[in-house]
Amino acid sequence: MKALITGSGGLIGSACVKVLASRGWDVIGIDNDMRREFFGLAGSTSGVIADLRNQVQRYQHIHADIRDRQYIREILKQERPDFIIHAAAQPSHDRAAAIPYDDFDVNAVGTLNLLVAVRDFCPESPFCFTSTNKVYGDRPNSLALVERATRYDYAGGLLAIDESMSIDSCLHSLFGASKVAADVLAQEFGRYFEMPVGIFRCGCVTGPQQAAVELHGYLAYIASCALTGREYTIFGYKGKQVRDQIHCDDVAELFLEFFAQPRHGEVYNLGGGRKNSISILETISRLDELGHKLKFHLVDENRVGDHICYISDLGKIQSHFPNWKMKYGVQQNIEEIVRRQSDQLRPVLQSFTA
Repeated sequence: MKALITGSGGLIGSACVKVLASRGWDVIGIDNDMRREFFGLAGSTSGVIADLRNQVQRYQHIHADIRDRQYIREILKQERPDFIIHAAAQPSHDRAAAIPYDDFDVNAVGTLNLLVAVRDFCPESPFCFTSTNKVYGDRPNSLALVERATRYDYAGGLLAIDESMSIDSCLHSLFGASKVAADVLAQEFGRYFEMPVGIFRCGCVTGPQQAAVELHGYLAYIASCALTGREYTIFGYKGKQVRDQIHCDDVAELFLEFFAQPRHGEVYNLGGGRKNSISILETISRLDELGHKLKFHLVDENRVGDHICYISDLGKIQSHFPNWKMKYGVQQNIEEIVRRQSDQLRPVLQSFTA
C-alpha cells in the first residue's frame, strides 16, 4: 500500500509518515519547507525531513509546492496513492494578515489542486484533510462562559463544541477564511463527486518534534520559553484561555481508522476533548511542578479572533470510529515535550560550562 502525505516535515505530517511506515506502508512525502519562509529558521522543517530520509526506510521525499498545479497532477498521475493525507498549510493567524496571497494560495488553492488531481487519478483513495477549529471564527466566544480561578469554562452544562456550530457571520482572521474555503471544498468533493474525503477540524495538535514559534505551536513554544528563560507573552483573557491538546500520533492513528472506514465529505471536530483541556495559567503551573519556572508578562489585548475557550466534542468521532482511543494525556504531552527539549538543550549548555 502506498500513501502520499503533504506537509510531511510538519508535526502531523511527520507523525503520519512514521506511523504508516511502521505498519508497512510505502510513504511519499511532499514538503518544500515553507515554514522557514513563514516563520524563519526556528520554524524550519529541514531537520525533520532529513531525519525521515535517513531513518524511515519506506519514505520517499519529493520537494514540491502544492501551489504548483501541474507538478501536483504529475505526481498523482504517476504515483496513484491508495491513501492521501493533506497536512500542508500556512498555519498562523498573525502571519496570514501579512501574507494574504500566500496564505490563500497555500491553504485554499493548494487544497483544490490536490482534490482535483485525486479526483482525476485515484478517486477511490481515502483523503484526510487537516482543517482547523478556526473555521468557526470567533463564534465559540459567543457561548456563555464562566470565569474560574485558572480558566474560563462553558456555562449551562455545555461540555464541548460539536460540528453543528455555525461557521458564518463571525470574525475568522484571513487564516480562518482560507481554511474555511479549503474545508468546504473538501466537503464538496466528498459529497458531489462521492469521494472518500474526511475533514478533521483540529484543535491544538502537539508533539515533541514540533518546530514551535510564537505564532504557532503553543504548547511546545511555552515549554521552550520555560526551559531557556525566554519571557513568554500572554495575549489577553488573563491567561485563562483554554485549549484541548491532542498528540500527533493519536491523530495519525485516527486517520488510519478513517482509511479503513471512509465516508464522503464528513466533518469531524478533533482535539483532546475535555479531559485533555488546559489553560495557559494551568500550563504554567504544570511546568513549574516539573521544575521549569516560566517568566511571562500579560498584555490586555487578545489576538484577533482568538478563542477564549475551545474544547472539542469527540462524540461523532467516537461513534464513527469506536476502535480509536487516545493514548496520550495532556500531562504526558507536556512531559514528553520537556524531555525532548531538555535533551536538545543539554549539549548546548555543556558547551557553555566546558
